[in-house]
Amino acid sequence: MNSSSTHFPTLSGHILPRLFSETPLVRQIVLVLAGSLFIAAMAQLSFRMLGSPVPVTGQTFAVLLVGMALGSRLGALAALAYCLEGIWFPVFAEARTWAHPFTLYTAGYLVGFIGAAYVAGFLAERGWDRSVIGTTLAMIIGNAVIYVPGMLWLGYMLAPAPVTDVMYKGMAVFMVGDVLKIIVAVVLFPTVWKMLNRR
Repeated sequence: MNSSSTHFPTLSGHILPRLFSETPLVRQIVLVLAGSLFIAAMAQLSFRMLGSPVPVTGQTFAVLLVGMALGSRLGALAALAYCLEGIWFPVFAEARTWAHPFTLYTAGYLVGFIGAAYVAGFLAERGWDRSVIGTTLAMIIGNAVIYVPGMLWLGYMLAPAPVTDVMYKGMAVFMVGDVLKIIVAVVLFPTVWKMLNRR
């Protein structure tokens, strides 16, 4: 883990350096759209825990992966693009859009995706995704950025529900899944970087 201000290339920059290299704007648009579509696809891997209005999905994992792979700016834009796509297309979990009434409960998490992708990308740009400890911390911090606006908004929507009820429905039910996502990311990013460095 490198805590300095040194800027490291992201995975996308390292693996796809020649992708539309002569047209940087086109390259950025392609990466942002690809990231948003990956988040949309992972959002459909969802199931609902008993008593919680917020489904357990793969989209939080996808948001953090996209952020670390694309970097802070493009990662945040990919998450923003995903949120905007929900105005017209059923890209949210359980094939919903912003017009779906249940999306109101998850709106805070959707907003948190943008900040989480930026933070995960920011940390990756400083080399955190190249080590087990760094990747673990980046995932934990990114998850926290999602939970803060998500739970604040959910608490507002569920008012006057007690705080413990909001914490259970908005965070506790996701803990096991979050641990599994962290384990996958910890295996994925440092391993890929080691393979690339050997080449």
